Amino acid sequence: MPRFLVTYHGGGAVPHDPVVMERIRNAFMQWAQKTGSSLVDPGAPIMGRKTVTSGGVKDGTAEGAFDGWSVVEAADMDAVAEILKDHPFVGRGGSLQINEPAP
Repeated sequence: MPRFLVTYHGGGAVPHDPVVMERIRNAFMQWAQKTGSSLVDPGAPIMGRKTVTSGGVKDGTAEGAFDGWSVVEAADMDAVAEILKDHPFVGRGGSLQINEPAP
């Protein structure tokens, strides 16, 4: 079964408040448990950022912020979208991009 890279975009910075961070983590874990074996790798949020271009290296993001990732295994992109429809990151205002690997 194919695997899809899910990238997280625009959900805003995660506050450093431990109570809020724990609430966000718990919401994700509840969602992750119901995906069963489809969530191959839960991934991780991205904290530090550095960008390498032909012009050199700089601190910060590349074009189009990327805030985290997961790997989902499903029959096709529509099946991944169904799995992601109630993801808590979307509920916080973020977007999830489903990336299909090249053949």
